[in-house]
Amino acid sequence: MLKFIGQLILQFSGWKVIDNTPKGVKSYPRAVIIAAPHTSNWDYLFCMAAIYSVELPIRYLAKDSLFKFPLGILMRALGGIPVNRKQKNNLVDEMAKLLSNTNKNVHLIVPAEGTRSYTSEWKSGFYHISVKAQVPIILGFLDFKKKEAGFLDVFYPTGNYAKDLVAIQKYYLNITPKYPALFSLKDQKID
Repeated sequence: MLKFIGQLILQFSGWKVIDNTPKGVKSYPRAVIIAAPHTSNWDYLFCMAAIYSVELPIRYLAKDSLFKFPLGILMRALGGIPVNRKQKNNLVDEMAKLLSNTNKNVHLIVPAEGTRSYTSEWKSGFYHISVKAQVPIILGFLDFKKKEAGFLDVFYPTGNYAKDLVAIQKYYLNITPKYPALFSLKDQKID
């Protein structure tokens, strides 16, 4: 049912799913998926439509204020995990355990920017979860100019966060978010 709804949303809005991963995104049973760029509420709709249209089993992180009744019931049912961004927690460890302590296929979606508002830096949680769980990072994207959603590639972290982040962010330099002025990479010059 969710596959049908996802495909319907994409079809009626003129969007298409692109999968540039080497073996196809479903070939990676457990992974962290970067959700980027993240500049609008529309990101959620198109991200979920793309994910469900390819029948990818997911969990995703979202701010805890979205999980209030009655929306919270739906958010949790669709795989949402509330995150309280105002307090320190063991989120990286918990999410790494979620990925590594299961024999089920699961993909954890993490918004790399951590907010729809402008921020000059990406949050590092997605990277550290991947390293701790020993799973790849799938580079998820939404391009509002091309009306494309999907997966740019698969990235295997080396453990050198600074170097790997530059390599990852290069993939996103030509992606157009809903609100380009809010994109964290809008002024980035990455060599």
